[in-house]
Amino acid sequence: MSDEAYRFQQYSGGCQCGAVRFHATELRDNPHVCYCRMCQKAVGNLFAALVGIRHEHLTWTRGTPTLFMSSDHVGRGYCRDCGTPLFYQNLRGPHVSMCIGTFDNALSIPIIYQMGMEGKHPSLFNLDAAEDCGTTEDAMSDEAVAIKSSNHQHPDHDTATWPDPN
Repeated sequence: MSDEAYRFQQYSGGCQCGAVRFHATELRDNPHVCYCRMCQKAVGNLFAALVGIRHEHLTWTRGTPTLFMSSDHVGRGYCRDCGTPLFYQNLRGPHVSMCIGTFDNALSIPIIYQMGMEGKHPSLFNLDAAEDCGTTEDAMSDEAVAIKSSNHQHPDHDTATWPDPN
């Protein structure tokens, strides 16, 4: 895939429980991580990984996100049922910045730049030096089996209904 070919793919995604789902017909050329303190708190992590979707390229296909106004001009969308952070939106802007982890095929969206460097956790500057503990299945084999056998997370594809009645 060319450097920008990711932008013109069809994308679907949603929250962890499946109550909110979306479809995007095109992405902006801005996949990035933001380390600012507001993004850290919004996603409960050291950074937010985001990519823009213009309003005309975004359809909510199941449910409606709840909006928290993190400032007078910025709303943060999330699922009211499971709490999954979904997006950042400048209410005056032409797009929403969707959390990359909510896409069904998140690994196909490259991170092109980073911002909010004032909030970057010092250990992230040397992350390549951190110990590699392998896959979840290797590092936590008992827990991974238990989690897989009782998983309530929506699958990484669109479904006609959820939860699955079967």
